[in-house]
Amino acid sequence: MIYIVVPCYNEEAVLKDTTEQLVALLPRLSLPARILYVDDGSRDATWDMIEAFAKAHPEVCGIRLAHNVGHQNALWAGMEHVADRADAIISIDADLQDDIEVIVRMVDDFRDGADVVYGVRRDRTTDSFFKRATALCFYKAMNSLGTGTVYNHADFRLLSHRALRALMDFPERNLFLRGMVPMLGFHTKMEYYDRLERKAGETKYPLSKMLAFAADGITSFSIKPLRSIFFCGVLFLLVAVGVIVWALIEYFDHNTIAGWTSLLISIWFVGGCLLMAMGVMGEYIGKMYQEVKRRPRYFVMDEAGNI
Repeated sequence: MIYIVVPCYNEEAVLKDTTEQLVALLPRLSLPARILYVDDGSRDATWDMIEAFAKAHPEVCGIRLAHNVGHQNALWAGMEHVADRADAIISIDADLQDDIEVIVRMVDDFRDGADVVYGVRRDRTTDSFFKRATALCFYKAMNSLGTGTVYNHADFRLLSHRALRALMDFPERNLFLRGMVPMLGFHTKMEYYDRLERKAGETKYPLSKMLAFAADGITSFSIKPLRSIFFCGVLFLLVAVGVIVWALIEYFDHNTIAGWTSLLISIWFVGGCLLMAMGVMGEYIGKMYQEVKRRPRYFVMDEAGNI
């Protein structure tokens, strides 16, 4: 049994078309499949629509989370909910900007022995210049910091049962699935596709969420930002020694030393660097604080259909 896990947050504008397309796709798959919607605390009619679709189509089911927990946690909730009954799961966003025709190829790859199949965009021509540039910087930064993220891959992927069970063994609460899945290993394949434009609704990843997502990814998988603080400290110490030597030379030569301007600039510069360093360390300490509390990632409030 293949489960197509679809996180949803305020997706009433696209959900009808999404359901029609996915239901029409299921008979073309070489294995039996079901659609699992995960309502991430939507404030619109998303859950009512999921219940209606579950009654109209026996292959559609859904779970409703008690409150909004974010895309990654909602996706995790869906995967965890079917981990014991699915031979494989395929995750895809509700807007279907990812080409669902790739799902057919993913299932074929799974039958050929692949445990992880990544859906990878061929290019970003449908994105704005700003989004293309920031995405490129993000992936380069992630890889330079030691993570194994796949370039131009989001959360459109297939996981076999054993890969899914291995992923469920990760205990952390700060989820960054794009970095966690490559750590699994197993037999991996990639399927390339052209991303479509969103037909309705609005993106759930504005700039603020994109920046927060990037920060989560970097701090969840690398300690290099912490190490860079040490090297910055060494650099500032060397600069300070040079300034001290220069100041002493000027003093003994009886030259006038600029007063408050240089002092003010130095204080602001070093103070800014110190605040930045404290912010980086605070980010890591905050994550440790969240991890040690071990709070549940989500609560399921309702279910629809035959899961």
